[in-house]
Amino acid sequence: MNKSLKVYLILLFVLLIGVVVLESNKPKEINWNPTYSINDKIPYGLYVFDKEMPSLLKPDTLNTVNNTPYEYFDSLYDYDTLVNNYRTSGTFLAINHTGNFDDESLKELLYFASHGNTVFLSMKNVSEILKDSLNFEISSSFTSIDSTFHYLKSKNIENDKYNLSDGFGFSYFSKIDSLKTSVLGYQIYDDTLANFIKVPYKKGNFILHLQPSAFTNYNLLKESNYKYAEKVLSYIPKGNLFWYTKDISEGHISRNPLRFIFSQPALKTAWYLFIGGFVVFIIFNVKRKQRIIPIITPLENTTIEFTKTIGNLYYQEGNH
Repeated sequence: MNKSLKVYLILLFVLLIGVVVLESNKPKEINWNPTYSINDKIPYGLYVFDKEMPSLLKPDTLNTVNNTPYEYFDSLYDYDTLVNNYRTSGTFLAINHTGNFDDESLKELLYFASHGNTVFLSMKNVSEILKDSLNFEISSSFTSIDSTFHYLKSKNIENDKYNLSDGFGFSYFSKIDSLKTSVLGYQIYDDTLANFIKVPYKKGNFILHLQPSAFTNYNLLKESNYKYAEKVLSYIPKGNLFWYTKDISEGHISRNPLRFIFSQPALKTAWYLFIGGFVVFIIFNVKRKQRIIPIITPLENTTIEFTKTIGNLYYQEGNH
């Protein structure tokens, strides 16, 4: 390793250390992404809700559903012609930014509700299969807003208005079957809009809520907003609870070995700087270095000297 290469590597190492130190001392920016992850303590994570939910709802049994609803409930169905029913009962609970269930899982949830169970979904939008089956429509506003006021309709619950923060727009029910559907709550933004309903489906019910941010860390810890979440959840009947965590748990986290590096701003910057420096080094050293070619002195032309020597020899011998 020549001297210039050593100097280059030392400078690169010192630069990397400097970047890591500077980035580590910078105030960490708040991540406002709506992850709805039970592992995230950021504003729009569900860490607090996941920890407090068991004591809040006090279910008979709390079952964590970490695979699709179809896979989970189909395994609990008794196909015996004399039984033809689920071997369990209760409420399926899912909270996320949007619903991303596959079609088979949606059909399974409809079938689960039809056997006298409850499906509680809090998300800004759901699949067309549910909209068609339950006869409702959802409209969305993508206006950037700081917050909207929310309240519940029931006479048995205090009608306090709660100021919930959500800067990602909002959704509301633009059409419902008024003969079957019960409106449970509203939000206020210009107009009063329904965002919480209960829809009977055969022997069971669907409870649909369009403000999932109410259950996030930020809103649960802000003033008295936790009371709104408590009141919304009070509509869940007592019994077994099936808490859906497939899309919001560790199983959804990337397994990339560089995940930790990319999760830390200082290490991420240092990593990119290292890669950039390495690429520059390769570019400037891509040509193979050749050994120094020694200077070879051309052979002297001695033809004339040789001729003179031969001539002198003949002269001395008198052979001429």
